[in-house]
Amino acid sequence: MQHPGWALVLIGGLMVLAGLLWLAAPAVPWLGRLPGDVVIERENFRFYFPLATCILLSLALTAIMWLMRRVFH
Repeated sequence: MQHPGWALVLIGGLMVLAGLLWLAAPAVPWLGRLPGDVVIERENFRFYFPLATCILLSLALTAIMWLMRRVFH
């Protein structure tokens, strides 16, 4: 992958994949409601921080990047 055009093709493919996953996200009801997600609800206030979801997505993206590095390097 010496030519910069291949990097653009790869980034474009990843963006298409991310868009498809975004469209499919409502079909995954547990995503965003994991046991480690923080929800604080008061009378006129709601705070939501998806901590466990962020950790899960971080691990998945790290694994994908690691695999891509092993394959393309």
